[in-house]
Amino acid sequence: MADISIILKYFPNLTDEQKRQFEALYDLYLDWNSKINVISRKDTENLYEHHVLHSLGIAKFYSFKEGASVLDIGTGGGFPAIPLAILFPEVKFHAIDGIGKKIRVLNEVASAIGLKNIVGSHLRAEEDKGQYDYVVSRAVMPMPDLVKLARPRLKKVANGALPAGVIALKGGDLSSELKCFGKVAEVVALSDFFEEEFFETKNVVFVC
Repeated sequence: MADISIILKYFPNLTDEQKRQFEALYDLYLDWNSKINVISRKDTENLYEHHVLHSLGIAKFYSFKEGASVLDIGTGGGFPAIPLAILFPEVKFHAIDGIGKKIRVLNEVASAIGLKNIVGSHLRAEEDKGQYDYVVSRAVMPMPDLVKLARPRLKKVANGALPAGVIALKGGDLSSELKCFGKVAEVVALSDFFEEEFFETKNVVFVC
């Protein structure tokens, strides 16, 4: 059984089903990663800290409301969408990526753990015609490019306390990248929530 203690450290109120789903991720991603390079092979032992918990940093910033719809742009093999879909079973996730084999991994992993609230599609963001309450992403592209892609896919009024917008996981110095947004961009350090060294330079960025 995979050790999900780092997840339970910060999310202690998981149901037995959520624990089972998180525990299953390690072996599933290890197996798929041996066939398709979804995450760095040198990093598989850090799956829970560097990928699962990192994805769940979005949940420390904002808790999605039941019935909300979320688009994950550039999801790869399912980050941040799969960890978030496990944590928020009453929220609908659509995860897209331009690389079909990575979407195959996402859909196979979701199916294997019985995750019913996520669908993966082999699409570029420009091709998606849906409307969503929020867009999430994990270090896929510069924030101005991401927001430009995301805005046509956002509802005018979100189902939630937070306005419709983009919630992205970003690392490093963001000052030049976010200059064009002025005070519209909100940046929250993940080190405010997680004490591990990995998170010292990691942030959640929100732009509505």
